[in-house]
Amino acid sequence: MIISLLGYMGSGKSHIAKILSNELQCPLFDLDKEISAHYGKNIPEIFQEKGEIFFRKLEREVLEKILTRKKSGILSLGGGTPCYYNNMEIINQKSESIYLRANVNTLVERLYLQKEKRPLIANIPNEDLPEFIAKHLFDRNPFYNQAKYIVDTDKKTPEEIIQEISRLLTA
Repeated sequence: MIISLLGYMGSGKSHIAKILSNELQCPLFDLDKEISAHYGKNIPEIFQEKGEIFFRKLEREVLEKILTRKKSGILSLGGGTPCYYNNMEIINQKSESIYLRANVNTLVERLYLQKEKRPLIANIPNEDLPEFIAKHLFDRNPFYNQAKYIVDTDKKTPEEIIQEISRLLTA
């Protein structure tokens, strides 16, 4: 079984995916890393040189390849992945999808510390970050909420989140 973790940047997808992969002793696939390896450039370079439309097509191609060729593993998706093409449909068909949901305050708190590593928010003034995240989250929630499972991550340790995921998948 493939377990796909989705959610907004800062929701903990990469971190939880690593722990879950170790816990379940199965491979870890980070979609952004897989795209970079496939194309030979990092995500910001692809965006800058080729634009978002090219990136989203490439993202879809790599997503489909992982979901159709791999039998099991943990897949950490990009924050925007569920929002394009019919990505959520294929994610739900070929994996157990889990939305790691965090509220705006939690996301702002986490993302303040990572702004320079996040091209989407790197140039947004700190005082405008909460409004930007709230609007973006509002736009993306209809896609995120199509996940088979939703796990709230606010005020939870990674261990508590992993335990909740394990309970959901074995219920």
